[in-house]
Amino acid sequence: MRRAMDERTRILHAGPDRDPRTGASSIPIYQTSTYAQKDPEHFGPYDYARSDNPTREAVEQAIAALEAGAGGFAFASGMAAISSTLLLLDPGDHVVVSEDVYGGAYRVLTTIFRRWGLTTTFVDTGDIDRVRAAVTPATRAIYVETPSNPLLRISDLEALGALARERGLLALVDNTFMSPYLQRPLDYGFDVALHSGTKFLGGHSDLVAGLAVARTEELARRLKQVQNSFGAILGPHDSWLLLRGMKTLAARLDMQQRTATAVAERLAALPGVTRVYYPGLPQHPGRDVHLRQAKGPGAVLSFELENGEVTRAFLRALQLPLLAVSLGGVESIASYPVTMSHAAMPPDERARRGITDALVRLSVGLESADDLLADIDQALTRSQV
Repeated sequence: MRRAMDERTRILHAGPDRDPRTGASSIPIYQTSTYAQKDPEHFGPYDYARSDNPTREAVEQAIAALEAGAGGFAFASGMAAISSTLLLLDPGDHVVVSEDVYGGAYRVLTTIFRRWGLTTTFVDTGDIDRVRAAVTPATRAIYVETPSNPLLRISDLEALGALARERGLLALVDNTFMSPYLQRPLDYGFDVALHSGTKFLGGHSDLVAGLAVARTEELARRLKQVQNSFGAILGPHDSWLLLRGMKTLAARLDMQQRTATAVAERLAALPGVTRVYYPGLPQHPGRDVHLRQAKGPGAVLSFELENGEVTRAFLRALQLPLLAVSLGGVESIASYPVTMSHAAMPPDERARRGITDALVRLSVGLESADDLLADIDQALTRSQV
């Protein structure tokens, strides 16, 4: 019997790990728009780069292998992946969605897809009874983030996957925060796992990409049709960057979540911090569920200070983390959700979800834990003056 491969090894060798023609250790960047054919009626495997590109194909095969899916698809951004996947649905369909979903997903659901005829109910998907109550005869899908952005709320993938199968619903999950290294939703019956490849998979804040992985061959066929028809594909150079970044995913996340745990524990002990959201803390709601379905707490945490004025002063005083949109880079990134990730969400909707102007989201990078903690301490001190 063949020994099961360690996940760190699988990540390094997922998909094509060398060029089949030359043996090169890096899949080449096929920077082309079209491919010469030998016959006008019988084409080779590639005809036009929107449909297929060997570099993009390599990253698609890699993410499919890591998520244990039937097919992977690379898009021009995380939102392109989300929007293209939602095109599997029809006008008049209804979707049940995690209530503190990423602001960009909230925006596209409540504007473009609402005009298109898709209706949405936002609920706490951590409460299976609320999800069940939100399902109507028109419901065709459940769309979940766990941990959610930015409050790290936990949803039970196994319970939600079972509900989706029971009701004949498409189960979609944004797995960006965890990546397939820490969490594999398709194992729990979800149909499509989505990623902003910009974040932990790319890992270096140097590309924008989106990925979708289908659990079944039939769903992969449908997603391929949407990808080819809609055309929001990932280019070859960004595909190559993403492939390169994915190879160090395990090493980066191992270090990042160790430091994130240290930061969360320090913040939770400080009097000026009113609340910390992080699945690695014993008091985090849903922690047991999370650790049952994921291999670690991840490298993103959020916390609240006394008020918005103090929080903005803290962010201005930080020196090591970037103050920026996005997350998952090798450098720590501090984000202010009310003006960044969730700016597209109306203020009353943010308030109802608990996304206040005192909230900071911190994506922990590869800095020394001691240096990062020292920087946070000095910024907290300066923000109190």
